[in-house]
Amino acid sequence: MNLASQTEEPLAVEPPAVPLLNRVAAELVGTAALVAVVVGSGIQATELTKDVGLQLLANSLATVFGLGVLILLLGPVSGAHFNPVVTLAEWWSGRNDPQGLTVREVAAYIPAQIAGAIGGAVLADAIFGKALVEWSTHDRSAGHLLLGEVVATAGLILLIFGLGKSDLLRFAPVAVASYIGAAYWFTSSTSFANPAVSIGRAFTDTFAGIAPASLPGFIGMQLVGGVVGLALVALIFTHRTGRK
Repeated sequence: MNLASQTEEPLAVEPPAVPLLNRVAAELVGTAALVAVVVGSGIQATELTKDVGLQLLANSLATVFGLGVLILLLGPVSGAHFNPVVTLAEWWSGRNDPQGLTVREVAAYIPAQIAGAIGGAVLADAIFGKALVEWSTHDRSAGHLLLGEVVATAGLILLIFGLGKSDLLRFAPVAVASYIGAAYWFTSSTSFANPAVSIGRAFTDTFAGIAPASLPGFIGMQLVGGVVGLALVALIFTHRTGRK
Protein backbone atom coordinates (compact mmCIF):
# COMPACT_ATOMS: atom_id res chain seq x y z
CA MET A 1 0.00 0.00 0.00
CA ASN A 2 1.45 3.33 -1.04
CA LEU A 3 1.28 5.36 2.17
CA ALA A 4 1.76 8.62 0.31
CA SER A 5 -0.89 7.94 -2.32
CA GLN A 6 -4.13 9.87 -2.69
CA THR A 7 -5.81 7.21 -4.81
CA GLU A 8 -9.26 5.93 -3.89
CA GLU A 9 -8.13 2.30 -4.24
CA PRO A 10 -6.54 1.31 -0.89
CA LEU A 11 -4.87 -1.85 -2.09
CA ALA A 12 -3.16 -0.54 -5.20
CA VAL A 13 0.56 -1.04 -5.31
CA GLU A 14 3.15 1.46 -6.41
CA PRO A 15 3.01 2.90 -9.92
CA PRO A 16 4.28 0.24 -12.36
CA ALA A 17 6.72 2.78 -13.78
CA VAL A 18 8.85 2.39 -10.65
CA PRO A 19 11.17 -0.61 -11.19
CA LEU A 20 11.28 -3.28 -8.50
CA LEU A 21 14.97 -2.59 -7.88
CA ASN A 22 14.21 1.02 -6.96
CA ARG A 23 11.35 -0.01 -4.69
CA VAL A 24 13.46 -2.62 -2.92
CA ALA A 25 16.24 -0.06 -2.46
CA ALA A 26 13.73 2.37 -0.96
CA GLU A 27 12.51 -0.29 1.47
CA LEU A 28 16.05 -1.19 2.50
CA VAL A 29 17.18 2.42 2.97
CA GLY A 30 13.93 3.49 4.60
CA THR A 31 13.93 0.66 7.13
CA ALA A 32 17.62 1.25 7.86
CA ALA A 33 16.99 4.93 8.47
CA LEU A 34 13.99 4.18 10.68
CA VAL A 35 15.97 1.79 12.90
CA ALA A 36 18.92 4.19 12.99
CA VAL A 37 16.54 6.86 14.29
CA VAL A 38 15.00 4.54 16.89
CA VAL A 39 18.29 3.12 18.17
CA GLY A 40 20.31 6.30 17.82
CA SER A 41 17.79 8.48 19.64
CA GLY A 42 17.60 5.84 22.37
CA ILE A 43 21.36 5.95 22.85
CA GLN A 44 21.39 9.73 22.85
CA ALA A 45 18.57 9.88 25.36
CA THR A 46 20.32 7.57 27.82
CA GLU A 47 23.49 9.62 27.56
CA LEU A 48 21.67 12.89 28.24
CA THR A 49 19.44 11.89 31.16
CA LYS A 50 18.91 9.11 33.67
CA ASP A 51 15.17 9.78 33.82
CA VAL A 52 13.50 6.83 32.05
CA GLY A 53 10.41 8.87 31.26
CA LEU A 54 12.46 11.54 29.51
CA GLN A 55 14.40 8.86 27.69
CA LEU A 56 11.19 7.37 26.32
CA LEU A 57 9.85 10.81 25.43
CA ALA A 58 12.97 11.68 23.46
CA ASN A 59 13.00 8.29 21.76
CA SER A 60 9.33 8.49 20.78
CA LEU A 61 9.52 12.07 19.49
CA ALA A 62 12.53 11.28 17.31
CA THR A 63 10.73 8.24 15.94
CA VAL A 64 7.60 10.24 15.14
CA PHE A 65 9.49 12.89 13.18
CA GLY A 66 11.81 10.41 11.48
CA LEU A 67 9.04 8.04 10.42
CA GLY A 68 6.86 10.84 9.10
CA VAL A 69 9.66 12.20 6.93
CA LEU A 70 10.56 8.75 5.61
CA ILE A 71 6.97 7.95 4.63
CA LEU A 72 6.64 11.32 2.91
CA LEU A 73 9.92 10.85 1.02
CA LEU A 74 9.78 7.17 0.06
CA GLY A 75 6.04 6.51 -0.08
CA PRO A 76 5.80 7.48 -3.77
CA VAL A 77 8.62 5.04 -4.59
CA SER A 78 7.94 1.83 -2.65
CA GLY A 79 4.82 2.52 -0.62
CA ALA A 80 6.98 3.06 2.48
CA HIS A 81 6.09 -0.24 4.11
CA PHE A 82 9.32 -0.67 6.13
CA ASN A 83 7.46 -3.54 7.79
CA PRO A 84 6.91 -7.18 6.75
CA VAL A 85 3.48 -7.23 8.36
CA VAL A 86 2.34 -4.31 6.19
CA THR A 87 3.81 -5.99 3.11
CA LEU A 88 2.10 -9.31 3.88
CA ALA A 89 -1.20 -7.58 4.65
CA GLU A 90 -1.13 -5.76 1.34
CA TRP A 91 -0.31 -8.95 -0.54
CA TRP A 92 -3.13 -10.85 1.15
CA SER A 93 -5.67 -8.08 0.64
CA GLY A 94 -4.81 -7.67 -3.02
CA ARG A 95 -4.11 -11.30 -3.89
CA ASN A 96 -7.04 -11.39 -6.35
CA ASP A 97 -6.16 -8.04 -7.88
CA PRO A 98 -4.05 -8.24 -11.07
CA GLN A 99 -2.31 -5.06 -9.93
CA GLY A 100 -1.82 -6.26 -6.37
CA LEU A 101 1.50 -7.00 -4.75
CA THR A 102 2.94 -10.25 -6.11
CA VAL A 103 4.71 -13.06 -4.28
CA ARG A 104 7.89 -12.07 -6.11
CA GLU A 105 7.63 -8.52 -4.80
CA VAL A 106 6.92 -9.74 -1.27
CA ALA A 107 9.97 -12.02 -1.50
CA ALA A 108 12.06 -8.99 -2.46
CA TYR A 109 10.60 -6.50 0.02
CA ILE A 110 10.86 -8.52 3.22
CA PRO A 111 14.57 -9.48 3.03
CA ALA A 112 15.37 -5.87 2.13
CA GLN A 113 13.45 -4.65 5.18
CA ILE A 114 15.25 -7.10 7.48
CA ALA A 115 18.68 -6.30 6.02
CA GLY A 116 17.94 -2.59 6.30
CA ALA A 117 16.87 -2.93 9.93
CA ILE A 118 20.07 -4.75 10.87
CA GLY A 119 22.15 -2.22 8.97
CA GLY A 120 20.37 0.67 10.68
CA ALA A 121 21.09 -0.74 14.14
CA VAL A 122 24.76 -1.28 13.28
CA LEU A 123 24.98 2.25 11.87
CA ALA A 124 23.46 3.80 14.99
CA ASP A 125 25.93 1.93 17.21
CA ALA A 126 28.79 3.11 15.00
CA ILE A 127 27.64 6.73 15.17
CA PHE A 128 27.79 6.64 18.96
CA GLY A 129 31.01 4.68 19.22
CA LYS A 130 29.38 1.49 20.46
CA ALA A 131 30.29 -2.06 19.50
CA LEU A 132 28.94 -2.54 15.98
CA VAL A 133 27.16 -5.76 16.91
CA GLU A 134 26.34 -6.57 20.51
CA TRP A 135 23.36 -8.82 21.16
CA SER A 136 20.75 -7.14 23.31
CA THR A 137 20.20 -8.42 26.84
CA HIS A 138 16.88 -6.57 27.20
CA ASP A 139 14.38 -9.35 27.91
CA ARG A 140 10.90 -8.61 26.58
CA SER A 141 9.24 -12.00 26.95
CA ALA A 142 6.53 -11.16 29.51
CA GLY A 143 2.94 -11.93 28.51
CA HIS A 144 1.68 -8.37 28.86
CA LEU A 145 4.41 -7.17 26.46
CA LEU A 146 3.30 -9.73 23.88
CA LEU A 147 -0.30 -8.54 24.25
CA GLY A 148 0.97 -5.00 23.70
CA GLU A 149 2.49 -6.08 20.39
CA VAL A 150 -0.81 -7.60 19.22
CA VAL A 151 -2.63 -4.37 20.03
CA ALA A 152 0.04 -2.10 18.53
CA THR A 153 0.28 -4.05 15.27
CA ALA A 154 -3.47 -4.50 14.89
CA GLY A 155 -3.95 -0.76 15.34
CA LEU A 156 -1.26 0.02 12.77
CA ILE A 157 -2.83 -2.23 10.12
CA LEU A 158 -6.31 -0.89 10.90
CA LEU A 159 -5.01 2.66 10.51
CA ILE A 160 -3.15 2.15 7.24
CA PHE A 161 -5.82 0.12 5.47
CA GLY A 162 -8.61 2.17 7.01
CA LEU A 163 -7.06 5.33 5.59
CA GLY A 164 -7.00 3.64 2.20
CA LYS A 165 -10.62 2.58 2.43
CA SER A 166 -11.57 6.15 3.38
CA ASP A 167 -9.52 7.78 0.61
CA LEU A 168 -7.33 9.49 3.21
CA LEU A 169 -3.90 8.01 2.45
CA ARG A 170 -2.58 11.49 1.75
CA PHE A 171 -2.54 11.92 5.54
CA ALA A 172 -0.53 8.74 6.13
CA PRO A 173 2.82 10.42 6.92
CA VAL A 174 1.27 12.35 9.81
CA ALA A 175 -1.27 9.72 10.86
CA VAL A 176 1.04 6.69 10.92
CA ALA A 177 3.87 8.56 12.62
CA SER A 178 1.46 9.97 15.19
CA TYR A 179 0.00 6.55 15.91
CA ILE A 180 3.42 5.00 16.47
CA GLY A 181 4.34 7.88 18.77
CA ALA A 182 1.17 7.39 20.78
CA ALA A 183 1.62 3.62 20.88
CA TYR A 184 5.05 4.10 22.49
CA TRP A 185 3.09 5.29 25.50
CA PHE A 186 -0.18 3.34 25.53
CA THR A 187 1.37 -0.12 25.00
CA SER A 188 3.58 -1.87 27.55
CA SER A 189 5.90 -3.07 24.77
CA THR A 190 6.50 0.49 23.48
CA SER A 191 5.06 -0.58 20.13
CA PHE A 192 7.66 -2.34 18.01
CA ALA A 193 4.80 -3.52 15.72
CA ASN A 194 7.33 -4.58 13.08
CA PRO A 195 9.21 -7.89 12.69
CA ALA A 196 12.08 -6.35 10.71
CA VAL A 197 12.61 -3.58 13.24
CA SER A 198 12.44 -6.13 16.05
CA ILE A 199 15.19 -8.19 14.42
CA GLY A 200 17.35 -5.13 13.87
CA ARG A 201 16.99 -4.03 17.48
CA ALA A 202 18.30 -7.41 18.68
CA PHE A 203 21.70 -6.41 17.30
CA THR A 204 22.21 -3.56 19.76
CA ASP A 205 22.52 -3.84 23.54
CA THR A 206 21.18 -0.36 24.14
CA PHE A 207 17.98 1.36 25.30
CA ALA A 208 15.98 0.24 22.25
CA GLY A 209 17.26 -3.35 22.12
CA ILE A 210 15.42 -6.64 22.47
CA ALA A 211 17.05 -9.92 23.50
CA PRO A 212 17.20 -12.46 20.65
CA ALA A 213 15.35 -14.98 22.84
CA SER A 214 12.39 -12.56 22.94
CA LEU A 215 12.16 -12.28 19.16
CA PRO A 216 10.00 -15.34 18.39
CA GLY A 217 7.28 -14.21 20.78
CA PHE A 218 7.33 -10.62 19.54
CA ILE A 219 7.30 -11.56 15.86
CA GLY A 220 4.59 -14.15 16.39
CA MET A 221 2.36 -11.65 18.16
CA GLN A 222 3.02 -9.01 15.50
CA LEU A 223 1.79 -11.46 12.85
CA VAL A 224 -1.27 -12.20 14.97
CA GLY A 225 -1.83 -8.46 15.29
CA GLY A 226 -1.67 -8.12 11.51
CA VAL A 227 -4.42 -10.72 11.11
CA VAL A 228 -6.53 -9.00 13.77
CA GLY A 229 -6.00 -5.65 12.06
CA LEU A 230 -7.18 -6.98 8.69
CA ALA A 231 -10.23 -8.53 10.35
CA LEU A 232 -11.07 -5.17 11.91
CA VAL A 233 -10.71 -3.44 8.54
CA ALA A 234 -13.15 -5.93 7.01
CA LEU A 235 -15.55 -5.51 9.92
CA ILE A 236 -15.51 -1.71 9.95
CA PHE A 237 -14.89 -0.61 6.37
CA THR A 238 -16.61 -3.24 4.21
CA HIS A 239 -19.87 -1.46 3.47
CA ARG A 240 -21.76 0.09 0.61
CA THR A 241 -20.79 3.64 -0.12
CA GLY A 242 -23.58 6.08 0.63
CA ARG A 243 -25.74 3.62 2.55
CA LYS A 244 -27.67 5.26 5.39
